Amino acid sequence: MEPTHLFELVIAMFLAIIALHYAAHRLGLPPSVALLTGGALLAFVPGLPAISVDPELVLVIFLPPLLMDGAWAIALARLRRHMIGIASLAVGAVLFTCAVVAVVAHLIFPSLPWAACAALGAIVAPPDAVSARAVLERVKLPRRLQILLEGESLLNDASGLVLFRFAVAAAATGAFSAGEAIGSFFVLALGGAVVGVVVGTAWVKLVRRLGDEYLIIAATVLLGWISYLLGELLHVSGVIATVTTGLIASWHQHTVFSAATRMRGTSFWTVMIFLMEASVFTLIGLSLRDVVERGGGLTTVIATMGLPMLAILVTLVVARFAWVFASDLVIRFCAALGVTRAQPLGAGGATVLSWAGVRGVITLALALSLPEGFPGRDFILATSFAVILGTVLVQGTTLGRVIAWARLVETETERARLTMSQAEVAMVQAQLGTVQSLAYDAEGKLIHPPLLDRYQRRATVIVDYAERTEHYKPVLHAHFDVVLEAVATGRRELIRLHRAGDIDDETLDELERDLDLEELSAISAKA
Repeated sequence: MEPTHLFELVIAMFLAIIALHYAAHRLGLPPSVALLTGGALLAFVPGLPAISVDPELVLVIFLPPLLMDGAWAIALARLRRHMIGIASLAVGAVLFTCAVVAVVAHLIFPSLPWAACAALGAIVAPPDAVSARAVLERVKLPRRLQILLEGESLLNDASGLVLFRFAVAAAATGAFSAGEAIGSFFVLALGGAVVGVVVGTAWVKLVRRLGDEYLIIAATVLLGWISYLLGELLHVSGVIATVTTGLIASWHQHTVFSAATRMRGTSFWTVMIFLMEASVFTLIGLSLRDVVERGGGLTTVIATMGLPMLAILVTLVVARFAWVFASDLVIRFCAALGVTRAQPLGAGGATVLSWAGVRGVITLALALSLPEGFPGRDFILATSFAVILGTVLVQGTTLGRVIAWARLVETETERARLTMSQAEVAMVQAQLGTVQSLAYDAEGKLIHPPLLDRYQRRATVIVDYAERTEHYKPVLHAHFDVVLEAVATGRRELIRLHRAGDIDDETLDELERDLDLEELSAISAKA
């Protein structure tokens, strides 16, 4: 395909994304469902060139920024608090699901080598970060379940990738060592974390020196790719490196970003991530044609592989339910013995957590990366696509109803010590102290009365300023200098409350946005 035609196809895909997203909104469907279905239908449009997805390129292009975005938005305090539960899902559930799927696949096809069965299990075991967020952004969950699902989707890719690589190597060499696999996983994870810390720390120091907001935004956009590629270059986990870097950057962005950088950067980043997420689902749909052609046509695929693919999909869902409910029983038992203060999720919470395991780009990329001649490659490809379709179309569309059925409530331990209103009172009181200390001159004369009743006097001051600009300019400059000092004081107090654990990330983000707007308004008024 000529480069110009390829570019035209990319633009056409973006236009299709907008149309499909709009259609999903009008029909009340999850956007991921519309994009995946629309991409699959477009794949069979006569005259449209076949789309061949390079799995390595897909991972390098899409995975780092999407992981970065997830790490940037995650509530770090709750991530630490629920790290054991997240590790249970990201490592334990992936290992268990991989093993169960491998056993069922070997029972269905006894001639299929165990290594190939394990490769299938590793491919379909980890729920996908992009798919999970595409589903979660349309539903309301208690914070504990939200953080468990978000944390799992960030970290389980590393488990799946390690399992997959060992399974492929075992198929090629005929040798496998469980001890070596476990040791390799911890080395890769630890090495990835070290790389992430180094890259994240370097980014913080760089941003503090750059000064130019567009350079800062550009450096931040590249951060995920830099961390991922460096991790892979050093043969450690690029996934863990990217997530670690994202967590560090997220923690420090409140202090190293100016208001203008944060607001402009957030706007650009949001649009970029929207296009990337939508492109992932559309590309998955477009790749259906290649998968079907490899299997000998849609009719042949359904006739020869339909029941085995359905069996693997059901096994996948049942295995996740088994792991989540068994883990919840262990927590309940330990809590009864006084071993832990953690509370069990209950039947409703465990059901929602089990049903939310949606697969996506990682599953497709790993399946497509299987080498030619790999045992059972066509079956693994078809099954992987069936798993993506089944989980996105069925679980993704019904998760809202499952949540409504479960009638979940927020537990007291997950609530922050201060509410939004209480945090705002603390912030405003800190600002008021600064205004009171700066609103009087050395003789004790009030020189900034509009600050005491800003909204009531705003219209009069603006009209008077327009008529007597030169007279009021010095006074108003001093006025907005005090406003900026008050904003800075409020920001420091807000960050102090967050660092002390008195408020959560949502409260911090909401009130910080208000301060950003106030700061930009004051800077604009001084210009």
